[in-house]
Amino acid sequence: MSNQNERHTSNTRPARARSGMAALANAGENDEFSVIAAIGGVRGVVESMLPGLLFVVLFICTSDLRMTVIASAALAVVQVVVRLIQRQSVMGALGGLVAVGICLFWAWKSGEARNYYMYGFITNAAYIVLLLVSMAVRVPGLGFLVEFIRSLPTEHFKAWLNGWRSDRALYKAYAQITWLWIGLFALRLIVQVPLYLTNQVGWLGTTRLIMGIPFWALAIWISYLIVADPLHRHRMLEKERESTGAESGDAHPTAQ
Repeated sequence: MSNQNERHTSNTRPARARSGMAALANAGENDEFSVIAAIGGVRGVVESMLPGLLFVVLFICTSDLRMTVIASAALAVVQVVVRLIQRQSVMGALGGLVAVGICLFWAWKSGEARNYYMYGFITNAAYIVLLLVSMAVRVPGLGFLVEFIRSLPTEHFKAWLNGWRSDRALYKAYAQITWLWIGLFALRLIVQVPLYLTNQVGWLGTTRLIMGIPFWALAIWISYLIVADPLHRHRMLEKERESTGAESGDAHPTAQ
């Protein structure tokens, strides 16, 4: 009896909120949307910001790059170890550890604190190029990601692609949010690159923090507002087509 109750409890437990683009893939399914959950939760936000915050504060206070790199690296490692001890998911923390490790390595090897931020410049520029190419070929990059997560195309890729691209309202929404994210990445470079070139590490670190998670959260929220309605209508049309197809199949059984 207790086993049945446990199974019932596990089956009725609410689904875990998705983060990132996966959160947008659920847009329009219900009225619940949490920006905090979409950007990784409170803990995820704190863990992603702490190494960068420690780096800029410690370097400004001490001007000791060696100590700053060691302390930031130690903090990033401790965050992963704590998650392991608590038996929680470490994938996000490991991804953050790798990114922080690359940033710290470049700063260490070059002997310049400002190179901690070079990796971010490269990734933002790469995202801009990829998204611009996606718009040029009329496959909005953000739409591609959302649809890929929402309905993984294991076969009939062309039909899957045409399925959402032929929905004008949905295609327009995906194009809009793709341009939105291109603008976000470009704005980061416009503001931060001049600070890098003039070696203003303190201001560079500050703008990096401000234009990191807060801007990410804002972009996710605006993207949700743009996509939710057309994606909901698209889902309804999909269900109608599936229902019509099923009824048609029942009405015309295959000859034996």
